Amino acid sequence: MENWSLISLCVLLGLTARWAVSFHSYSGAGKPPMFGDYEAQRHWQEVTYNLPVHEWYFNTTNNDLNYWGLDYPPLTAYHSLVCAYVAKLLNPEWVELYASRGYESHSHKLFMRATVLFTDILIYIPAVLLYCFYFCDGSSKQKVATAFCILLYPGLILIDYGHFQYNSVSLGLALWGILGLGLGWDLFGSLAFTLALNYKQMELYHSLPFFCYLLGKCIKQGLTWRGFFHLFKISMTVLVTFALCWMPFLSDPKQPLQVLHRLFPVGRGLFEDKVANTWCSLNVLIKIKTLLSRETQLFLSFALTLLFVLPSSLKLLSKPTLWQFKLALVNTSLAFFLFSFQVHEKSILLVALPVCLVFNEIPLIATWFLLTSTFSMLPLLLKDGLLLPYVVTSLAFLFLSLYLLSALERSTEEELRLGLYRKLTQRWLPKLNLSRIIKWKFWFSLAAMAALSFTSVWLKPPAKLPDLFPVLVSVLSFLHFLGFIIYFNQVQLMEPQRKKSQKKTN
Repeated sequence: MENWSLISLCVLLGLTARWAVSFHSYSGAGKPPMFGDYEAQRHWQEVTYNLPVHEWYFNTTNNDLNYWGLDYPPLTAYHSLVCAYVAKLLNPEWVELYASRGYESHSHKLFMRATVLFTDILIYIPAVLLYCFYFCDGSSKQKVATAFCILLYPGLILIDYGHFQYNSVSLGLALWGILGLGLGWDLFGSLAFTLALNYKQMELYHSLPFFCYLLGKCIKQGLTWRGFFHLFKISMTVLVTFALCWMPFLSDPKQPLQVLHRLFPVGRGLFEDKVANTWCSLNVLIKIKTLLSRETQLFLSFALTLLFVLPSSLKLLSKPTLWQFKLALVNTSLAFFLFSFQVHEKSILLVALPVCLVFNEIPLIATWFLLTSTFSMLPLLLKDGLLLPYVVTSLAFLFLSLYLLSALERSTEEELRLGLYRKLTQRWLPKLNLSRIIKWKFWFSLAAMAALSFTSVWLKPPAKLPDLFPVLVSVLSFLHFLGFIIYFNQVQLMEPQRKKSQKKTN
């Protein structure tokens, strides 16, 4: 009974935080002619409701792709259509063709916010709770505390309930996939992740660990009969799910090709805005977009991404355990974020999800990363008028993570998994206290992010450098992420497996 009370309180506080943020502004509010992501989501409802399926992804007289044309997979389009039917019942003006462009009202904002909350309650929050109670160590109170901290992660709340998107749908489906694999329900896990991939193509960030984990498991069973048959069942599950999602677009070969063209717009370039990845940070010193051809940019991004995902993937393939799977998800998604082509600042949420899954094991590092990921989106959040919720949610998350999970107390060298760093320093600096250094770096990092947040708001940049503060945020975040990818790779590649995690994957 006490556990249910704690879970109910945890969920209630998580929902309260989300709804409190939803009262603030959203992307492109009152900014014609293009507005922002809020208008994009509303426009997709308008398009899917009023036009036949074969026109959804094509540029026609009724569908101007230059005005927030649909560029997400079919499952997003079907979700928009369902929302549109509800919107039509409440107020037909919200989805009226042409006339509804740029529609803004208090009642419509309430409706749009409610659709995000509904999907959160339906998909993401149950997955978080189940994950924590099945796969987190400790007492029931510790499991609830972990779930509470994950639900209060400010990055996802600010983007979905402030800026406005439906990231909780794809991330929630991916988490259901992780749950399925962790529980040994490989077909269910494959189905859930395939749905996530068909909702947002950025879930490709997580696809390689799913593939390597399942293939490694089948290899261990033996590819002569049992393992081969299991691999066949998984492959059929994925193919049938894809076929069902894409069925309305398979009647004409031009349809799926056009959808793919919309999903992977290579013409947009290597990066957009001030994203905290390698290319944007390097562009400060070397104008990559100008000096290198599009083909060279594509090759470089592909080669570096492959180089950084390969060690993690091979380790997972040889040892397909849940602990290795979670670390591979972190390392692979972070490699994609840092080095792949056409990355957005919001894509860091794809890395944040697997980092949340190691909250219970490495609370200090997870807290540090999740705060950094939120900070990396600061220019976007300020643009949307979300300064107050950014500050409040970040401070609340920091306090609760340190207090409820004892992140600072659980920071010995063994708990931080600093085995490789100790081996490297043991000969020359045997008395070096690595745990204390990590703590000092943590506080110094937070102070730097707080100072740059303050200057971004209150100081005016030089006239010759109007983007000074967004660039500084981007570079500082990038340096953090570079350190994190080195750290998580050494944890996965060098540290022995945890016995409990291995048992749970059998």
